[in-house]
Amino acid sequence: MSTETDIHDSIDDAADTVGSVWPIHSFVTANPLSGFEDQPFAEAVTAAAETLGGRGYPSPEMFRQALERDQIDRDILEAELAEAGYEADPETLLSRMDTAEADTSDATGTAEDRAEHVLTKWLSSFLDEGRAHWGMPDRDLGFYGVFRAISGYDSQIPDEGVVADLPTKPIETIKAVVEPYPEKQWDAIFEEQLAALPGWTGFIKQRADDDNAWQSRYPISVTGYLAARLALLDAFDADLTPSEEPTRGPTEADEIAEGFLSAWEGTYREELVGAVSEASESYAETEASDRPDAQLVFCIDTRSEVLRRHLEKTGDYETHGYAGFFGIPMEYKGYDAEVSVDACPPIAEPQHQIRDEAVDTGVQEEHDHLTGIREAAAEIVESIESNAATAYGFVESAGSGYGLALASRTLVPGRVHDFFDSVDETIPDEHDFCSPSLEGLTLAEKVGYAETAFDLMGWDHFARLVVFTGHAGETANNPFDSSLDCGACAGNPGGPSARVLAKICNDEAVQAELRERGFDIPDDTVFLAGQHNTTTDEVDLYDGTVPESHTEELDTLRADLETAREATAAERLGSAGDAARESKRKAADWAETRPEWGLAGNAGFVVGPSELAAGLDLDGRAFLHSYDWSTDPDGDALEAIMTAPMVVTQWINCQYYFSTVDSAVYGSGSKITHNPVGNVGVYQGNGGDLMTGLPLQSLMAADDEPYHQPLRLSTVIHAPVEQVTDIIADHENVAQLLDNGWLSLTVIDPTQDHTGFHYAGELSWSPTSEGVPVKPSAEAPSAVADD
Repeated sequence: MSTETDIHDSIDDAADTVGSVWPIHSFVTANPLSGFEDQPFAEAVTAAAETLGGRGYPSPEMFRQALERDQIDRDILEAELAEAGYEADPETLLSRMDTAEADTSDATGTAEDRAEHVLTKWLSSFLDEGRAHWGMPDRDLGFYGVFRAISGYDSQIPDEGVVADLPTKPIETIKAVVEPYPEKQWDAIFEEQLAALPGWTGFIKQRADDDNAWQSRYPISVTGYLAARLALLDAFDADLTPSEEPTRGPTEADEIAEGFLSAWEGTYREELVGAVSEASESYAETEASDRPDAQLVFCIDTRSEVLRRHLEKTGDYETHGYAGFFGIPMEYKGYDAEVSVDACPPIAEPQHQIRDEAVDTGVQEEHDHLTGIREAAAEIVESIESNAATAYGFVESAGSGYGLALASRTLVPGRVHDFFDSVDETIPDEHDFCSPSLEGLTLAEKVGYAETAFDLMGWDHFARLVVFTGHAGETANNPFDSSLDCGACAGNPGGPSARVLAKICNDEAVQAELRERGFDIPDDTVFLAGQHNTTTDEVDLYDGTVPESHTEELDTLRADLETAREATAAERLGSAGDAARESKRKAADWAETRPEWGLAGNAGFVVGPSELAAGLDLDGRAFLHSYDWSTDPDGDALEAIMTAPMVVTQWINCQYYFSTVDSAVYGSGSKITHNPVGNVGVYQGNGGDLMTGLPLQSLMAADDEPYHQPLRLSTVIHAPVEQVTDIIADHENVAQLLDNGWLSLTVIDPTQDHTGFHYAGELSWSPTSEGVPVKPSAEAPSAVADD
């Protein structure tokens, strides 16, 4: 491995074990064990425990609580444990797990501690994205370059070893530090050192891959980071000899935990598959309905399921689920935004640069004037508060008024929310005078995005009003605010994507081409966009394109959305009082650690016709994607769903799973001790690694009471089983996830009397019995399909 190319390749391989981490201002949910997905789940969590130090299964106490609450069916549990070779009663086995639980923490030596204290200080200063008022000098040299240039002025770094005279190239520094060690150990050294601070490593990986504006201006690489780390460890005389402990396989405790987890998942899946199977039979007997009052397309997000269900009860509405970026892979820049953001999932590269442009100069001028006043006042307050020379004088001079404002936000946040609402209402919204610019899109591309949306959802009719509804959260004083926004939009609001697709579909040339392709869009159909506030459950409709001829339908829809909002808030908050009012309080309360539950509770992904999901109460735990197999003879639409939305929902599910089972390693611990860092992440306390996952308050109802049930995703697809088999066979990454047990898949086959088939691995299926997946059989899918 003496060549630089060999070392670079080894570093790249070592970095693969660490999952990517996105900046907290654009929080992207991802599987923290993504680098281990090529292994079976049980082996992966064991390997990850050795590399990253995290646990892979829920604690015995979590299983005990689930068993006591009947979330685990004892018959299913007995079968799972028996197959694993355990005949003792569940309580005895949980006690054995308790005994096996041991302190697996790895206390870091003093040298490593001191080196990492210095290193994380440098990283937080260099990687700051606009938070610091005094930035690190010479960042344009890149991380390794500035470290090489000014580390000599850092009194905390000993003037020893390679750091005393750093080479020009980071690869030379790496080679100089590891040269005393046998070459056969270098791979392990790189892997251990990159895994030591997985939060920072994952963030650097993502930033380097994304190559955004910050990276272009202030570059950093995994190689440069590793060089600085090794130089510091060398300066502190740390021993880099990698651990020689043999890799262990799953223990008895792991095997028991896998049995409990599979039974917990099987219990949930029994209920989910049973509900979908019953709905499938009812759907087959239902005659086509008349034209609905309106069609609303929501994100597949689990929070949409509750609002959709309550809206359908208020009138003749047809609701659909579609990925919340609405199929537009774009980089978006809002009218008032300083920078653009990627508004599509990480597995899709932005293909278009879309920006809001003013179309009404009169309203624009009023907006700019009022917004300018508000922002100027905010900037003055911020600069005074953050300036050590003026902060005390500001508090003294503004004392009573400022104190009153603080008290109001603390004691009556609901009224503060109303006040800001009233202030904002005086300022024209950018949607009132702006429209997304589509100059970069060709007619063929516009038609393609609209056609893809209607194909994937299986549309063959259109209402007078069609609403594409994005979503975003609302919260105060919360570093994790973007985690409540749309995951399909890379942790950004989904409204802009909805506006783009609505504008595309209102284009007369696009509609003409769509009619040529078989989509019979009536002349009186109007497309508009909206945004679902998932914290308050309000839906803001962007109705600037709606003609007066549709006013009555629009007014009715607004009223029904408000009715649905009240019912949704009551269900979500479990409040017997004014739940809608309480949701506003939570959104405005800067002391509220849990403004909403986000996607906590997610456990299922249902793919099928919107009519099949209508009326189903899935308790806000399932992602819903509309799909009609009868309009997709070649399976192209289903292939797109299984290779994109299904993969993304598995990422989301895994982040919630691992953040729950080990908050310290895979989550981010308690918000109470969070310390925001450079607008990119949070520490626990005053330094250390970036926390990578979700906070405890997003997952736990109390310290010892989980709200989120940590289950792997159960996917249910309403389609012919042979078609699903062909798609799995054609996509190695999908087959790998399924074969390795990162999610489960059950197919309800409408061509075989709505029989359920559970994926048993290696492209084989086993029929389900009363919705409960039976054990894998050796039958090939074709043999099952011919029965």
